[in-house]
Amino acid sequence: MSQFQLNFAPERRIYRVSELSRVIREKLEAEFADVWVEGEVSNFRSASSGILYFTLKDETAQLRCVCFRQYARYLKFRPEDGLLVTARGKISVYEARGEYQLAVEFLEPRGLGALQLAFDQLKRRLAAEGLFDAARKKPLPRLPRRIGIITSPSGAAIQDMIRILRRRHENLHLLIYPVRVQGEGAAEEIVEALRFFHREPPKGMAVDVIIVGRGGGSIEDLWAFNEEKLARAIAASAIPVISAVGHETDFTIADFVADLRAPTPSAAAELVIETQERLAEQIETLEDDLRKVMRYSLLRRRQQLTELVAHRGFQTLRILLAQAGQRSDELADRLVEAARETLRRARRRWEQHHSFLAHFDLRMRQERERLRLNRLTTALIHPVRLLLAHKRGRMESLRAELEQLNPTAILARGYAIAFDASGKILKDAGQAAPGDDITLRLARGRLAARVGKVMPE
Repeated sequence: MSQFQLNFAPERRIYRVSELSRVIREKLEAEFADVWVEGEVSNFRSASSGILYFTLKDETAQLRCVCFRQYARYLKFRPEDGLLVTARGKISVYEARGEYQLAVEFLEPRGLGALQLAFDQLKRRLAAEGLFDAARKKPLPRLPRRIGIITSPSGAAIQDMIRILRRRHENLHLLIYPVRVQGEGAAEEIVEALRFFHREPPKGMAVDVIIVGRGGGSIEDLWAFNEEKLARAIAASAIPVISAVGHETDFTIADFVADLRAPTPSAAAELVIETQERLAEQIETLEDDLRKVMRYSLLRRRQQLTELVAHRGFQTLRILLAQAGQRSDELADRLVEAARETLRRARRRWEQHHSFLAHFDLRMRQERERLRLNRLTTALIHPVRLLLAHKRGRMESLRAELEQLNPTAILARGYAIAFDASGKILKDAGQAAPGDDITLRLARGRLAARVGKVMPE
């Protein structure tokens, strides 16, 4: 019988490090796919990729956590060291280092709501940057001609503002930019509305002040006005901005950064412009004050003038001025007399020169020279004309001779010029032989011919 051997040693399974890490990760993710963990945040770090890294710890242990960008973007607050939070996610393994970690998908603070915490964090950060300082806030125009309103077109707030503004000033121009005032994307629409009012407006469409607002609601409803992007857009606005969000007890980040905070949208409409009656009263009061100031100022100036006139120094000055005036008159008389004497001497010199020039009258001399010039011109032109006539006759005679000698004229009478094949003129019939090609030049055109027979004279 053949014998067989029994091997009771267990078979070894050898894993590669990456394989073992993957197996552990799969088991952990399957076992702890959705867990809630409570702890204190430490070693928080935000990477440029948008991923958040931090550690959750208690008295005896700690757990590494990572929050990827697609979940971090929806956090309403920013984690910070020392904050007690509750995290939900799944346990996973970072295979490159063989470390297990919690992949956080949701995070909320303990005790304080996430929105309230986010509000407090943003408020502290913007206050530290100086965006709430009163020194940087712009004053509102006293009499705005055009008002821009950014709000929901379907809410009651816009109706209240329009009613109040129309009652205060009927000819006021309102430009309404409709936006959503709550929900996802509402803050972006409000920011775009602010940009619209800052673009190059059509003629007569530039607004003097902007109202951003809505009616009351919960902190979730008003959250669009707590977004950082909207706060910075309001702070960067070159046009004064009034924040009119919610009720009198509601406060948003937009209220702190705006140039003026109105308790309600209706209050914003009352604050942005005063009534016509109130303005008329203020103008009348200012006019009365101005009249009183002017009357008092005139009275003081008149009294000061009276005192100066009665002063001894002023009397001395008056005597000095009178003497100076008298001296001025004397100098003026002397100046006039000197001017008259100068004119008389100038007139005498002019009369002497005039009589001298009259003795030598140039006009008669000019006339004599003109007649002499005419005679010389006539004497010169006559020989030239005779010479031209003689030259013209000679030219006509030479032209006639040239016409007679012109070979073209001879050809016109029926003659022809014969050329051999080389282009030489044939003057003798003996220069050609039967069969030679010749060319005949006529008065108009040429003829190609061949010699058939030579007939010498």
